[in-house]
Amino acid sequence: DVGIAEQHAVTFAAGLATEGFRPVCAIYSTFLQRAFDQIVHDVALQELPVVFALDRAGLVGGDGPTHHGLLDLAYLRAIPNLVVAAPRDENELQHLLATAVESGRPFAVRFPRAPIPEAALLPRPPALIAPGTAVQLRAGGDGALIALGTMVLPALAAAELLAAEGVSATVVNARFVCPLDERVITGLARSVGRIVTVEENVPMGGFGSAVSECLDRHDLSATPLLRLALPGQFVAHGKRDALLQQVGLDGPGIARRTREWVRAQQLHFS
Repeated sequence: DVGIAEQHAVTFAAGLATEGFRPVCAIYSTFLQRAFDQIVHDVALQELPVVFALDRAGLVGGDGPTHHGLLDLAYLRAIPNLVVAAPRDENELQHLLATAVESGRPFAVRFPRAPIPEAALLPRPPALIAPGTAVQLRAGGDGALIALGTMVLPALAAAELLAAEGVSATVVNARFVCPLDERVITGLARSVGRIVTVEENVPMGGFGSAVSECLDRHDLSATPLLRLALPGQFVAHGKRDALLQQVGLDGPGIARRTREWVRAQQLHFS
């Protein structure tokens, strides 16, 4: 703990890594941006095995605009050599942190400010996850919800609501922003044909942008794509659940926005 000196914390972690340590640099998402230059030059450029544990990623509730972690996906995914991951829940967080420490690579794991029930923690050692691997949780033919981190469970809830209304949705836990699971994304583009990305980050340069760029690389830019994200503005104080509802990133909000978009797409192509 070096106090409010994020640049020093990152460079200090890089120095430890050069001496054979595997440092875990734990900094709030919103404050790690102060050390952007150090992440680039002191860690990523040298491919040093520093793990960034980004607490308070996304909306943090009562701490308000200064503490919401709205930007980390955008500013981190621009950095070469850096793995960027987001767990769906507390168990996957354990898997990803273990993966990060063992990877020997610069590695960032973002997670929210939320309570973890003690009973929910894994009683067994966490398993390693291959970087760039997504997992499909539900199959459907009307659209594919590709959700990242905290948005996976709301996406599953949205899929249940959509199913009750006759809209069948695939749900994928993306797990990684860098590298992306391009095989899964392009496969869904070709098979399902409509993709919705869901992330707790600003839309500019985030996870949805990464998926859009992936589709472009594979000549699939004509694939209908809806990008659900936080608004591109600072968000005020409020309880986390209330804020997610307000910005349409809870289960009902995702279901409503997806339903309207899918039906508009169906009318357009009918």
